[in-house]
Amino acid sequence: MDKYLITGGAGFIGSNLAARVVAAGSYVQIVDDLSMGKRENIDYLDKERLTFHKESITNYEFMRELLMREKFDYIVLLGAVAGVAASVENPYKTHQVNQEANINLFETIRKNNLKPKKILFASSAAVYGNNPELPKKESSPIEPLTPYAIDKFASERYALTYGRLYGLPTVATRFFNVYGPKQNPASLYSGVLSIILNCLKENNQFKLYGDGSQTRDFTYVEDVVDAILLLLHNDSLVNDVYNVATGNSVSLNEVIGIFEKRLHQQLKVEKFPERQGDIKFSEADISKITAASFKAKYAISAGLEKYINGE
Repeated sequence: MDKYLITGGAGFIGSNLAARVVAAGSYVQIVDDLSMGKRENIDYLDKERLTFHKESITNYEFMRELLMREKFDYIVLLGAVAGVAASVENPYKTHQVNQEANINLFETIRKNNLKPKKILFASSAAVYGNNPELPKKESSPIEPLTPYAIDKFASERYALTYGRLYGLPTVATRFFNVYGPKQNPASLYSGVLSIILNCLKENNQFKLYGDGSQTRDFTYVEDVVDAILLLLHNDSLVNDVYNVATGNSVSLNEVIGIFEKRLHQQLKVEKFPERQGDIKFSEADISKITAASFKAKYAISAGLEKYINGE
């Protein structure tokens, strides 16, 4: 049975992926320092198929020993300080996690001639920056606005270049605004949809940065997990990068309206100026991954319905 390594696997996307892999009968090992992830996200999973390591991916010796000992079939690199604001405040600290730790992993695999079936690095739509060209294609101009976006792009390039130079089967994804269950609204790094939902449930005030006209290609986490598994298991999809999204954008104001209508209450809003490094408009061209048989199942209304229902 296949063995998976998921860094950041106790976090939002990682724990949803781990649940799917365990349910399919495979074995998963998770490395997560719990700075952003939660044990409760994975504690309910079958302990015979899940091993958890409370450890940072910046512990190079630990990571080397784990990779050498376990010889994983599939490696999914989700571990990151997943916040634009955090990278602006602490650029080198986030760089150590978001880039250097990943290079160490690629080097360990290369130097020791390990043979994983696929290594997937999770990049971000943040790499595109504010270039006005829409929708964003994988070939669109790259204009990272923050250290977070720079590190995501650099690590993505390292993944693909290691693949091409050294024969490693690598692939990278650029996620667009993922939302869904296990997203933590209390986290400074949380997606805006989880924060809106929490504010409505708790009758708290929502901090709106800008005028709400900013658009995002919000993608339900089940679709993201589908895309990850597709890219991992299709041997022909290698040494390349793929947008992962729905291919449709919606404004923050429209999303707030959907929430308010569904929950029959008005969101309390406090307005603030746009934040430094925030992207104004974002929408993905997903024709590349669609050609590989991916199809997003959840448009924003259907995805929000599931999310609100806790599914």
